[in-house]
Amino acid sequence: MNKQEWYTAASLAAVYAVRMLGLFMILPVFALYTESLLHATPLLIGIAIGIYGLTQALFQIPLGLLSDKIGRKPVIIGGLLVFALGSVIAALSHEIEWIIFGRAVQGMGAIAAATMALAADLTREKNRSRIMGVIGMSIGLSFMLAMIIGPLLDQWVGISGIFWVTTGLAGLGILLVLFVVPQPKQQRAHRDAGILQDYLSSTLKNTTLWKINGSVFILHMIMTANFSVLPLIFQDNLGLQGAEHWKIYLPVFLSSFVIAIPMIIVSEKFHKIRALFVTAVIAILIAQLSFAWTQTDKIGLLLTFFVFFIGFNFLEAVQPSLVAKYSDVDSKGTAMGVFSTSQFLGIFAGGLIGGWVQTQYGYTGVFLLGAGMAAFWVFIAFNLPKPNFYSLRRLELVTPLPNNTEGLAGDIAKITGVKQVSISTADAIAYLKVDKKTLDEVALANFSTHIEPLHTKS
Repeated sequence: MNKQEWYTAASLAAVYAVRMLGLFMILPVFALYTESLLHATPLLIGIAIGIYGLTQALFQIPLGLLSDKIGRKPVIIGGLLVFALGSVIAALSHEIEWIIFGRAVQGMGAIAAATMALAADLTREKNRSRIMGVIGMSIGLSFMLAMIIGPLLDQWVGISGIFWVTTGLAGLGILLVLFVVPQPKQQRAHRDAGILQDYLSSTLKNTTLWKINGSVFILHMIMTANFSVLPLIFQDNLGLQGAEHWKIYLPVFLSSFVIAIPMIIVSEKFHKIRALFVTAVIAILIAQLSFAWTQTDKIGLLLTFFVFFIGFNFLEAVQPSLVAKYSDVDSKGTAMGVFSTSQFLGIFAGGLIGGWVQTQYGYTGVFLLGAGMAAFWVFIAFNLPKPNFYSLRRLELVTPLPNNTEGLAGDIAKITGVKQVSISTADAIAYLKVDKKTLDEVALANFSTHIEPLHTKS
C-alpha cells in the first residue's frame, strides 16, 4: 500500500476503534450492577448489555445505503452524534430502564457500512482487503483493551463515568472524521465493500451464506450471554473484585491470540479453513460444558476461559473470509452487510436470552444454553461445503463495450481458470474469480490492456 492508503487505514481504524471501545467497556463490569441500579434484574441487565446489537442490526443496512446518497462522512458524523447522545442518556441515568434506552440509542449510530464504503472510496481495489484487515484488527484490539480498561475505569469513576468517557470517545471520533480522515475525490457504490440494494435478494437466497450468518449469530450470542454472568462468577466464586478482573482478561487474551494466529495462517495457506473451523466450534462447545462445571475452580475456570477465547479469536478472524469465499464476485459487500447484521442480532439475543436464563436457572443454565447452541453449531459447521480458494481479479475492459455485455461475460467465462464473471458496464470493468493455478493469462489479456489483481484469496 502507498502512504495515502496507510494513512486512510490508520485514520478509519482509529474512528471505528474509539466507537467500539465505548460500546465494549461496560461488557466486563455491567453485570456487577444488578444490586446497585434501580429496578435492575439479571434479565434487564442482559437486555442493557445486548440492546445496542438490535438497533445496530436495524440501522446497519439502511445507513449504509443512505451513505451512497448523501455521502459517507455525513452519515458517519451523524452516527457518532447519535452514539454520543445515547452515551449521555446512559451517563445521566440511575434506573436500568433509562440505561437500556441509552444503549439502544447508541446502537442507532450504526456506521460500520458507511466506514467500509469510505475506505473503499479512498483506496485502490487491489489493496482493499488489507485496508479492511487493518480496520478489523482495530475492532479486535478495541475489544481486548475494553476488557482491561473497563474494570479499571469502573473502579475510578463508576458505570456513569464509563458512559461519560464513551461520550468523549465519540467526540474524538467526530474530530478524526472532520480533520484527519481524507476526503474522497469521488464516491461510488462498491461491490466488494458496500451494500448494494440490487444484490440483497440474491444474497439472502444463498443458503451457504445463511450458515455463516447463523454461525456468527451463535458465536456472539454465546459470548454476550457468557459475559452476563462471568464477571459475577469471578467476583462471587473466585473472590476477585471488579477492578482485579483485568488480571484475568489480559493474560488470557494475549495467550489465546498467540495460539489463534498460527491457526489463522494455516487455515488460509494450507487450505485447512473448514477443518479448523469445525475444530474451533467444538472448542466453544467444550468450553461451555466446562464453564458449567468449573465455576468454583479457579484453575479450571481460567483454562476454560483460555480455550473459549482461542476458538472465539480464530472464528472472529476466519468467518469474514468465508463470507468472501461463499459469496458471488459481485455481491461480497452486500453479503458482508448481512453477515454484520446477523452478528449484532446475536449480541442482542445473547443479552436477552442469557439474562432470562440466569434469572430462571442461574449461572449453570446460561452455560448449558451456550452448550446447546454450540452443539447445533457443530451440526452447521459439519455441513458447510468445502470452500474454494480462488483469487479475485479486476479486468479493465477494452472500450467501447459491445451492446451485448452478457455475451462478453460468457466469452470471458470460457477462459480456462475463470470461475465467475461480473461486468460493470458503467465503469467498463470485469470482476473475476479465478483459479491461479489453471488460469490462461494470455487469453485473459486479450480482453484488456490492463489486468489488476485484487485480493489474494476469496
